[in-house]
Amino acid sequence: MNMNVDKKVNEIRAVLKTVDDPELPAVSVLDLGMVNDVQIENQHVYVKMVPTFAGCPALDLIERDVKLAVEEVEWVENCDVRFTFDVPWSTDAITENGKEQLKKHGISPPPEDYHPGDEWTVNCPYCNSDYTSMENVFGPTACRSILYCSACRNPFEAMKPVVSVTKS
Repeated sequence: MNMNVDKKVNEIRAVLKTVDDPELPAVSVLDLGMVNDVQIENQHVYVKMVPTFAGCPALDLIERDVKLAVEEVEWVENCDVRFTFDVPWSTDAITENGKEQLKKHGISPPPEDYHPGDEWTVNCPYCNSDYTSMENVFGPTACRSILYCSACRNPFEAMKPVVSVTKS
């Protein structure tokens, strides 16, 4: 890849950092780890994305918002957005900035070092207490659960942990 293409890819990634997930205001699709690849051929940009959950109702909105944002870049003639299920999305892909933005909106990031099948809990995004309990694994969206903080007595949402399972 030449320097000019690298510069353009970085420019597109910077734009993608401004495209928020419609269900998580102020958390970009880049910070959620949904951007799998950016390819550039002349003035055409190809963005490959990984959905957080199959059947997510926001995918059409995300595709539209990514396409509109990228096509605002002066040199871009066309942007093609594709979702792939070839690469599984994982909550491990959420950036540190993404985790901080989630907390600012009262949503706890997923637990660190989660192993599938384990029970899980997270600290409260309001007071950081670990005195929390799962109220309902089914939250307002497929990717979130509802928890309760016994310290500050606030209900809150948490991103469900989704990790890649490696077979040994």
